[in-house]
Amino acid sequence: MSEKLQKVLARAGKGSRREMEAVISAGRVSVNGKTAFLGDRVDGTEQIRVDGHSVAIKPVTDQICRVLMYNKPEGEMCTRKDPEGRPTVFDRLPPLENGRWIAVGRLDINTQGMLLFTTDGELANRLMHPSHKIEREYAVRVFGEVDEAMLQRLRHGVKLEDGPAKFQKITYRGGEGRNHWFHVVLSEGRNREVRRLWESQDVQVSRLIRVRYGDLELQRQLPLGGWTELHLPDVNYYRKAVQLPPETQSKVKVNEKMIDNAKNRRIRRSVKKHQQRHKQSVRRNRK
Repeated sequence: MSEKLQKVLARAGKGSRREMEAVISAGRVSVNGKTAFLGDRVDGTEQIRVDGHSVAIKPVTDQICRVLMYNKPEGEMCTRKDPEGRPTVFDRLPPLENGRWIAVGRLDINTQGMLLFTTDGELANRLMHPSHKIEREYAVRVFGEVDEAMLQRLRHGVKLEDGPAKFQKITYRGGEGRNHWFHVVLSEGRNREVRRLWESQDVQVSRLIRVRYGDLELQRQLPLGGWTELHLPDVNYYRKAVQLPPETQSKVKVNEKMIDNAKNRRIRRSVKKHQQRHKQSVRRNRK
């Protein structure tokens, strides 16, 4: 049975389906020595290359879908390499023998919190796609006067430059003076959407933290800059949410705790060492 080329490449861990569509359109993919085009289909027996490098296409049943939860700090870029040398969310992820980690969406450099990574490009694509309506919840601190009329406008929808947008839910979480904390829920991931929605009401976002993706919340014990691999039931929760068949294997031991105190300390030490190495590297490059 044949499949679309971008879907096969995404499943092989080369990127999300959307990213692979762009790579194919740019003429960077060949199938059996001929330049591929968007819309081409393959059955897995072909010789497929991306930028001249051969891609190992394995049957779906031979691949293990893995998912990481990462607690992104402010100041990290959601890109594999930054031309300005800033730290990226990929810097400390565990190495893979085959494929690569694919980020499920993005968080801007000034946003922290829950970011998912997976080895399955098809899963990443579906989790990001607005048609599946996967909820994202954010804790947001805003500076300015907020009244009920403003909140009603944000719930009912306002016009942004890329179309109408709204929060599915807004919950007040307290504050002092002109600083107020809210939890807001969206079911799409447009660029800087949370910030732009609040700014449309003339209030400024001073802190933004993603705390939930779908039904899974950011692990409270997970330090900033730390990651943990999801157990099989949580992986299959995400797969079921986007109509993908369940995974049957996992790299995580059944009785392994998500985060315990010892693992928390190891993560913190590792993050601190990485930050120190990055600072030293920046200093050397400036000399």
